[in-house]
Amino acid sequence: MARKNLLAGLTESTEEPLTGSYRIGGASKSMIRSVNELARQADAFLQGEQVVDLDPDIVDGSFVSDRLGSNDEEYRELLEAIKQRGQDSPILVRPHPHVDGRYMVVFGHRRVKVARELGQKVRAVVKALDDKTHVIAQGQENTARANLSFIEKALFAKNLETLGYDRETISSALAANAAAVSKMISVTSRIAQDIINKIGAAPGVGRERWVELSLLAERKAPEIAEVMASENFASLNSDERFNRAFNAANLKGKAVRKERISATAAKTWISKDNAFRVIMNQKPKQVDISFKSEKAGPFGDWLSERLEGLFEEFRQSKTRNGD
Repeated sequence: MARKNLLAGLTESTEEPLTGSYRIGGASKSMIRSVNELARQADAFLQGEQVVDLDPDIVDGSFVSDRLGSNDEEYRELLEAIKQRGQDSPILVRPHPHVDGRYMVVFGHRRVKVARELGQKVRAVVKALDDKTHVIAQGQENTARANLSFIEKALFAKNLETLGYDRETISSALAANAAAVSKMISVTSRIAQDIINKIGAAPGVGRERWVELSLLAERKAPEIAEVMASENFASLNSDERFNRAFNAANLKGKAVRKERISATAAKTWISKDNAFRVIMNQKPKQVDISFKSEKAGPFGDWLSERLEGLFEEFRQSKTRNGD
């Protein structure tokens, strides 16, 4: 049995909103696991459609962001490629939902930027899409081809949720299951937007390290802010900025733990003949005492028989001292 097209109907141009008719089905049915399949779905928006040349100055960006800054090296490579052989594949735009005579990018933002810089038209397919179809197409194209980093996908998920989209729609846009989407959104909720913006896309940093940073970020915000304010932080690449922030939070945490350990370090008493050793580990509300000696057992028995008197002597000493 042929696999059902998960985006059936989305490639048909319509002037009517698709919100009421577009259905993905259950979460398991909506999940697209193959990057190749995602690419085919994105291509389906362009196949059989008329390609037009648009002035990039009348093309606006998407209403939902999916990138943190830009990779200058990749952009220059794209610019040189288009300069040498032209624009190989068209972008996808929709008529601007609020401004007559303008268009909104669904996918192909960098190609628009290149066309603007080169002073030439941008090749595009124009399709009337509603907002929900727009974000699904944008997310799937980027997941398949744009090589978004984990944190860029996480911010895209958070932005979609802020705009009111349900988790099923977000899952479809990112080709991610509900648990993965939940983790993405939790990371961006725990780390301040300003910190994420200053770190950037961090393409070499995966999900687990972002999760670790998010668990430290709330408690270690001052330490992270301190390292971000350092003179050379902005000159580092994005991965290095992440590592600097991550290490600042971790090292500060280790320093605090070390201070706590030293403050509660074991105290040792050794008899003059070195035959008996008492080790006392003291915490704010707990003291552990151990004896190391061949006579540890007999001394323990002797001490336990005298605890009542020793404690009374301690209490009287505190009374005399006014404590």
